[in-house]
Amino acid sequence: MLTEAQAWKALAAVPDPEIPVVSVTELGIIREVEAGADGLRVVVTPTYSGCPATEMIASSIEEALLAAGAGRVSIDTRLDPAWTSDWIGSEAREKLRAYGIVPPSGQAAVGGARPLHFVRRSPLACPRCGSTDTTRLSEFGSTACKALYRCRSCLEPFEYFKPI
Repeated sequence: MLTEAQAWKALAAVPDPEIPVVSVTELGIIREVEAGADGLRVVVTPTYSGCPATEMIASSIEEALLAAGAGRVSIDTRLDPAWTSDWIGSEAREKLRAYGIVPPSGQAAVGGARPLHFVRRSPLACPRCGSTDTTRLSEFGSTACKALYRCRSCLEPFEYFKPI
């Protein structure tokens, strides 16, 4: 039987399948871990309710916890409250930047209400050269949670993890 602390430690080693430089705990999608007589219960809030990696993440979580010694693992998906990029820790934000993805900044929800579309009011700094002479190419990058940008200085494309 694993303790909650041991479970959190095991979960810290589970990479996000779409952004493997950060773990599921660093992204803030693991909301709760409860150890009980019948095993572990893990509450997960996906970055998007329709995230295509949700099943893969659940499978990776279960595998990691079973390998660490959990007898039984149940995974509950919680959509309320919705995940927000505010849950990404500062170390994870730096890992995203080093990986070439500009992390979200500021509060995800403006005025207490979620915007219906992505709005970026200040220029983004290129994660490769630092220039703020950047332009958005597409509202969506390789996944729905990222937008695609290009740096006009170094001409390199990069993704921005949208605040939601």
